[in-house]
Amino acid sequence: MAKRDAAREGPSQRQLRVGEEIRRVLARVFERGELHEPALAGVRITLSEVSVSPDLRNATVWVIPPIDGDIADVLPVLTRVSGRLSGQVAREVRMKFAPRLAFKRDTAFDASGRMQAILNDPVIRQDVASAGAETPETDRRETGASETGETGDNGA
Repeated sequence: MAKRDAAREGPSQRQLRVGEEIRRVLARVFERGELHEPALAGVRITLSEVSVSPDLRNATVWVIPPIDGDIADVLPVLTRVSGRLSGQVAREVRMKFAPRLAFKRDTAFDASGRMQAILNDPVIRQDVASAGAETPETDRRETGASETGETGDNGA
């Protein structure tokens, strides 16, 4: 039986399940205000994903920046209280070890916003519209290619 190459395959089903359960527990803690941290009072925290290491001892919690606040203010506080949050996770998720939580900013939404801004650029919109007007049928006729990809010169 061949060894499993974890670097190529990505996370296992167990890692995904545990990560999602940790995300649910943390979201519930933040939603109900069970943490009792004055620096987080009134701050809406959105968790996009929790990535768990293969040994399930470390978890990276990806945080989306709040709309009305700065993520630079929230991340240090979350890092400071990560031990208490890990305890909450340990009480609610049945695992042999409570994972050590690390909080990081999720930049996927920033990249999405930049891509949206690029696509909304008038020059890009014009290029996309003009490219959409040219159909593959027109291009084939211009190059002399048939539907099968052959040219009209009979291969000579």
